[in-house]
Amino acid sequence: MRKLASNFVSPSVTIRVAGSLSQGHLAYLDQLVSSAIECALWPLLDLAHLKELDHAALTYLVGGEGRHFGIVACPDFIRERMQLEKESQAA
Repeated sequence: MRKLASNFVSPSVTIRVAGSLSQGHLAYLDQLVSSAIECALWPLLDLAHLKELDHAALTYLVGGEGRHFGIVACPDFIRERMQLEKESQAA
């Protein structure tokens, strides 16, 4: 499991995502991210306990990381899938 360095814009808020993340969850997650931004907080998604995700969730994470939120404690298998998705989008 990789952890991101703690040199984020302050203040921040951590949103923990556990279990599974799918398209049906994204509207609520996006609402949490948007609310944090509206409150002048940098949202950090803690994915340490995320076990599975669908393609829509993968695309959301790839598209939002570094732009709308940071990701901390990301399991290697998710990070690898994100990297593959970035490469396929670039091709």
